[in-house]
Amino acid sequence: MTNADTLPFSWYTDEEQLRRERARIFAHAWQYAGRAEEVAQPGSFLAIDTAGIPVLVTRDDAGTLRAFLNVCRHRGAVLTEGCGAKSAIQCHYHAWTYGLDGALRAAPRAEREPGFDKSDWSLLPASVDTWGPFLFVNPDADARPLAEQLSELPAILGRDIEVDGLVFHSRFAFGANANWKVVAENFLECYLLEPHPTFGAQFCKGKLTGEHGQFHLLYPSTGINVFPGPPNLSIGPIVPNGPGRTERYLDYFFAADVDEQWRREFFALDDQVGLEDRALVESVQRGVSSGLLDHGRRLLNAEPLLAAFQRWVFDQLG
Repeated sequence: MTNADTLPFSWYTDEEQLRRERARIFAHAWQYAGRAEEVAQPGSFLAIDTAGIPVLVTRDDAGTLRAFLNVCRHRGAVLTEGCGAKSAIQCHYHAWTYGLDGALRAAPRAEREPGFDKSDWSLLPASVDTWGPFLFVNPDADARPLAEQLSELPAILGRDIEVDGLVFHSRFAFGANANWKVVAENFLECYLLEPHPTFGAQFCKGKLTGEHGQFHLLYPSTGINVFPGPPNLSIGPIVPNGPGRTERYLDYFFAADVDEQWRREFFALDDQVGLEDRALVESVQRGVSSGLLDHGRRLLNAEPLLAAFQRWVFDQLG
């Protein structure tokens, strides 16, 4: 792979390549998981999927925020779905029951097993942290701190917006028939570009108002958007669902006093951009799936964020 070569086009279509990316990238990556308020109270839980890796976030009775692989230690079933409040997590398959601290409390018929020790079969831990109103998880229990991954990003966002002053409005789910990397790369196309070791930053200014906008990809797959105008932010993951399909959602936050008419116009514009982007990434996916081209040619002066992201992916995969 030369400096100007794109990633191999086969990396956008191959199931085995996606398996390597899950193992070497997503299994060790901080990813947006939802709103911190969803697990703010003792007894609350939130089940999420991080690129095919089920993760469970809990707030135990002592108020400690925890995360685990959402997989039963008995036969490997996904333990629970959704969010809410529970005193314990019970597997629907064979009723192994875990506390919100991850400890195995009960395993029917295990008393018949010589040497069975419940303390050996607690849920496997993962990492969890918050940034303002945002919740992040990492399937790796030994992950480096979220603050290191965020790096300068909170300070950069702080130039234009105060995240702690935002109020959640709504979530919008969508997807595209394209590889997750195609979707991420399309996110890195425009504006004033600024690569960083753990994220790509883009900046723009409103043509009429001069207000600033920011758009960031926190590696590998969390998109953050701040459009010019009243305080607004949308954030969400870019999640592979097979080599040729990506699922997404965006959580939208606004200042409490944002005008409703402005918000309607904002969503109309956002919907239009989303439809245009979906057509573009699905066109790319059809092209790279032809199997007749090995790779493309990047324009390094015009596409520095694309180059930085592809180099990051390449390095993560060794």
